[in-house]
Amino acid sequence: MTRIVAGTAGGRRLKVPPKGTRPTSERVREALFNALEVAGELQGTQVLDLYAGSGALGLEALSRGAAGALFVESDRRAVEVLKGNVAALGLGGTVRAGAVESVLSAPAPETFDVVLADPPYAVDSTRLGEVLAALAAGRWVADGALVVIERAARDGEPDWPPGFEPTRTKRYGDTALYWAEYQV
Repeated sequence: MTRIVAGTAGGRRLKVPPKGTRPTSERVREALFNALEVAGELQGTQVLDLYAGSGALGLEALSRGAAGALFVESDRRAVEVLKGNVAALGLGGTVRAGAVESVLSAPAPETFDVVLADPPYAVDSTRLGEVLAALAAGRWVADGALVVIERAARDGEPDWPPGFEPTRTKRYGDTALYWAEYQV
C-alpha cells in the first residue's frame, strides 16, 4: 500500500493495483508536491494524471488543493483500483479508462493547468514525445501549464515538442522528474 503524504487526505492509504504498475515513491511524490506548493502551482488548478495507476499523483494534488483531476489509465485492473481509491478518498476527480494516446486523440473536455505523467518504462522517448505533442494539438494544456514527467533517470529527458519549455530536472536515485512549461 501507499499513502497520501499531505493535505486534507494526508496519511490516508491507497490500494495499489496488482502487478504491472509502478507507483511513484512517497519520497519522490513528497518532493514533487512540496515544490508545486511552494511555487503556488496547485491551489484551484485542474490536474491531468496520465498513466494514473493507483491515482496517487492526482489524488495527492486534490488533497493539497487542486480543484479537479482527470485520471487516465489503460490497465483494466488498475482502473478498478483507481476508481476505488477516488471513491474512498471522496476528493472528487474523474477516471477515464483507455490508452493515453487514444484518450488524447479525442477533444479535450477542458484545459489542464498541471499535467503529471508517470509512464511505464516501456514507453520510449519517441512515444512519449507523441503523447506530449497530442496534449498540445488537442488543447489539453492551458497556456502556462506545468508538465511534469517521471521517468527512469537512465532514459534521459523527454523529447519536448515545440511549445514545451524545459524548466528543471530533479533526480531521486534511479528516478528523475522532468519539468516543462507549455506556452501557446
